[in-house]
Amino acid sequence: TATTEIYTLSLHDALPICTMSRLSELLLEAILVAVVISAQQNAGPPQPIPFSHKRHTAVGVKCLDCHTIRKPGFLAGLPPEATCMGCHSTVNTDSPAIQKLSEFHKSKKPVPWVNVYQVPDFVWFSHEVHYREAHIECETCHGPVAERKVIVKERPTSMTSCVECHDKNKASTECRLCHDMH
Repeated sequence: TATTEIYTLSLHDALPICTMSRLSELLLEAILVAVVISAQQNAGPPQPIPFSHKRHTAVGVKCLDCHTIRKPGFLAGLPPEATCMGCHSTVNTDSPAIQKLSEFHKSKKPVPWVNVYQVPDFVWFSHEVHYREAHIECETCHGPVAERKVIVKERPTSMTSCVECHDKNKASTECRLCHDMH
């Protein structure tokens, strides 16, 4: 009869207390690992120089002041170091980050920024078409950058995401619009 009683007990009651305690520890460890991984993913890629969009937009810098769109608009470019030094030759010059920026400028080498957003090579995407012609604001795809000290990928650059936006804005979803069909 003792055997029969064990089978009718719940799994929780059947496991020894020490095993349940160990399961709780493992569950807590798994949760902590998930939190750390999530925080790392939300930290964005490590950049060669810390840069706060929040700080720069607070003093009136606009997206296109730094991220120029040149035809055909595949990239919203990064500013030449000389553009940054236009202010930083006198602003925050004692900052180690600005000193590092200054060294890149003096050596005529671009800062090796790490892209946060990137579409696959087989996708044709134009900031020119989206921003200038369709009047899609930067925040639509990039999130509230002006509020960010660190940029993270806030919206996927997946086909699903693009098609959802095209459907919402009644834009074409014809394959050859974005894909090279050769």
